[in-house]
Amino acid sequence: MTTVTIRVSDYDKKKVEQIFSDLGLNISSATNTFFKQVIYNKGISFELKVDPFYSKENLKRLEKNAKEMKETGGKIKDIF
Repeated sequence: MTTVTIRVSDYDKKKVEQIFSDLGLNISSATNTFFKQVIYNKGISFELKVDPFYSKENLKRLEKNAKEMKETGGKIKDIF
């Protein structure tokens, strides 16, 4: 194993850490995945995206809405 050091802005590091966390990755595992894909594809040809439905913000909103519906006796059809 070897160590790779890169310089990135604090902002970029925080943003990618959030995205990687949502994907269940850390910076090291994401970088290793990137390297393996570059080797396999002999270039950069893949895309990893977080489904916005599973974002922390949306899950909070869904939990809040479910709690409100439970407390008020609302039904799912009431929101459509």
